[in-house]
This record gives sequence, structure tokens and C-alpha cells, in this order.
Amino acid sequence: MNELVIANIQISSSLDYKSNLEKIKTYLSQAKREGAQVAFLPECFYSISNGREPSPYLMEWDNEHFDNIRQLAVDSGLFLIGGSVAFKTDTGILNKAINLDPQGRVIGSYDKCHLFSCDITTVDEQGQRKRKKINEADIYTAGKDPLIIDVLGWKIGIAICFDLRYPSFLQYYYDNKVDLITFASAFTVPTGQAHWHTLLRARSIEGQCFVVASAQCGENNPGIHTYGHSLVINPWGEVLSDQKNAEGISIVRLNKEQISNTRSRVIL
Repeated sequence: MNELVIANIQISSSLDYKSNLEKIKTYLSQAKREGAQVAFLPECFYSISNGREPSPYLMEWDNEHFDNIRQLAVDSGLFLIGGSVAFKTDTGILNKAINLDPQGRVIGSYDKCHLFSCDITTVDEQGQRKRKKINEADIYTAGKDPLIIDVLGWKIGIAICFDLRYPSFLQYYYDNKVDLITFASAFTVPTGQAHWHTLLRARSIEGQCFVVASAQCGENNPGIHTYGHSLVINPWGEVLSDQKNAEGISIVRLNKEQISNTRSRVIL
């Protein structure tokens, strides 16, 4: 299939998974009505914690929380790609992207390999200094392996947020000539303002592929503010869609000819 119609979903998830699910159901219904085949979800879409401790709503393969996201795919009739959840295992909690087909079947899961760490001091308008220190390894166990899945004949590389900063890791996707890389994200505001657009455009240019970055936005809870600006970028590095700071969806039509045209112009 040369053409793919995608929905990029941007939300401000909270800790309460029930309210998050209601939002997502609404956006998936809208996406289906507008002709989308595949929906991309952001990092921690199901429940987002304060960054210091895990969400209490941990997913396992046989519990109600997994059934809830599986039902999202079944009810919408869409592929659900890239969005991550906090997933409980015997050895720790993973930041896991569970990818589902329209029948609710898992078509591959990816565990975030590079865990976010920052220590940033900012100065507000009153001249007050504020320090934000986050270490995702306090909550999660890192994954080890990249993942490529096939969705309607499109090779999609799966990555999550901080993976964006590791081109050596992403080289696996470039070498395998993926058509698209997705970055489910919950970028902080300071790092987003400084680096988000630049890094994502660079990854599309390096891979000569589409990039879809579905992001959290706004005030998720008193300790977490996220940057938003969910993006769809073509293989030439041009931004096709930028959702700014508002919740909602963006419907974008992708065509593989843009990939082949780019790769024929600049041969890597």
C-alpha cells in the first residue's frame, strides 16, 4: 500500500486512566470518521504519574488495563501504534509501547531503551529560579532491543521520547530502510522548546523517512508540564503537521513516493 492515512493524537493525560480513555475514545471515533487507518498515541497515554513514582494503574498481559486498550483498537477499527504504558513484570516496570491491529491483536511491543534524565534550572518572570530533576530510571527498567513492525505494508520503527537523542540506536531503523519512525513522547517544556523540532527533523532527514511524533501537552498534574507540538514530518525534513499546544488529532495522508523521491535525490 503506497498511501497511508494516519491520525496523530495529542492529549493531556492525567493519572486517572478512566478520563484518559474517554478522551481517546472520542478522538479515535473522529479519526475513523475522517478516514484514518492508523492512529498514533503519545507516551504514558493511559496514565501519567508525577515522575517520581509509577502510576498505580500498571498494565499486565492478562489484566483489565490491557483489556481496556485492546478494546480501544477493536471499537475504533484502527491500528493503534506507538503509545506507551507502564507495564509490570517480575523484574521491574517497563515503559512499553504495545502496538495493536484493529482486531486487538498485539503486532509487537517495544520497551523504551533510553530512560529520561535531566537536571534543569529555569528562571521565571519574577526572577525565581526553579530546578527540575527527573530520573526515569527511578521508576522504569530500560529495554534492550529496537522493534520494526509491518502495518499495511509500511515498515514502522518504534521509539519512545528520549530515544530521540540517540542516533546510534536509531541507525538500526535507518539501515533497515523503514518507511516511518514514531516517537511517542512526553517532552518537558524546557527541553521541548530547545530541541524538539530540531531533533525530529534531523531524524527524518537521517532516515529519509517519515517521522510521526505523538506528544503529551499541557499540565498533566502539578509536577508535570509537557510541551505538545505533535509533529508529522516528511522524508525531506519538512513539517506536515504541528499540533501546537492543544489536545486533538491531526489527519495526514502519507505516500511512499515521497520516500523514494527523497532517497533518489540524496543517496546515502
